[in-house]
Amino acid sequence: MAAAHCLCYEGCNFFRQRIVLATLSGKPVKIRGIRAKEDSPGIRDFEASFIRLIDKITNGSKIEINETGTTLYYQPGLLFGGSVDHDCNPHRGIGYYLESLICLAPFMKSPLKIVLRGVTNDQIDPSVDLLKATAVPLMKRFGIDGEHFEIKIVRRGMPPGGGGEVVFSCPIRKVLRPLQLTEPGKIKRIRGVAFSVRVSPQIANRMVDSARGILNKFIPDIYIYTDHLKGANSGKSPGFGLSLVAETTDGCFLSAELASSPQGQGPPVLPEDLGTNCAKLLLEEIYRGGCVDSVNQSLVLLFMTLGQQDVSKVLLGPLSPYTIEFLRHLRSFFQIMFKIETRTYDEEQKGGEKIQLTCVGVGFSNLSKTIK
Repeated sequence: MAAAHCLCYEGCNFFRQRIVLATLSGKPVKIRGIRAKEDSPGIRDFEASFIRLIDKITNGSKIEINETGTTLYYQPGLLFGGSVDHDCNPHRGIGYYLESLICLAPFMKSPLKIVLRGVTNDQIDPSVDLLKATAVPLMKRFGIDGEHFEIKIVRRGMPPGGGGEVVFSCPIRKVLRPLQLTEPGKIKRIRGVAFSVRVSPQIANRMVDSARGILNKFIPDIYIYTDHLKGANSGKSPGFGLSLVAETTDGCFLSAELASSPQGQGPPVLPEDLGTNCAKLLLEEIYRGGCVDSVNQSLVLLFMTLGQQDVSKVLLGPLSPYTIEFLRHLRSFFQIMFKIETRTYDEEQKGGEKIQLTCVGVGFSNLSKTIK
């Protein structure tokens, strides 16, 4: 069934990483033993939904799943793009799907415009607000920019009902610019969104007040926008949450977010506690530091790998376990290894230990894009 050069993996961990990198590299993958020892083995509904999404944006992909769902074979086709609609599985947020689309969109045959429906904010995946505030400016550093480049929240949806809708439009690029991003700068302002759906609008103000109570001690330039949606635009379930982004003098973005527990699940959360905890999470992210926040570490490393055959450098805070595994996968799929150095600072610049990663891009070229 599988070709000789097929990469084989075991288990369900890092499922999206493997599918995305297989699609970009053109190398088939075989994943065995997916939850083989669990009571209900095989791929979950949200993973099947992700595979269907990949099938929609590619042309000629071959996907085979055995009867128990414990073995998946994926032979990638060409990234196609165009206008796509997809109903995301409500067990995962739209961010689960959007993170992977952001990695793939610049390399399609035609610009991608996709409508995603489901849960916009939950406690598991990065929210659409966070990706809009941090991933988009990061992509612009690699030369991915244009008139039709946006992440737009049409409707919000909280778990378990969902009902949110997001439009993601992305231009295509033949090659990516190399990146030199080693000076994070100092925090100059904090922006955020406090949202509430199907609950009192006052809840958003309570989150803002408690978050400002912490952050005002750190910096005066803070603006947290309150977003209260009504009717059809508020999805099918009640909930609230807060997303915060700190911007530095050098144009780097560090983020943190929290959302309320889904209706009928988990302990209830007070808006004041959520606001306070989210502010503390942001300060922790600032302490970790670097030029890219934890959520986007793998994105910056992927685009550095795919860049022109030139040196790219980035300064990051401590690497997340997800990023460490992503570096291993980059070596498997693209035979690329990063030079990793620790950077220490004077006593004046407090914060965690920083890591500088350097690589020479593989010179990845979007073969689908016609040269004008």
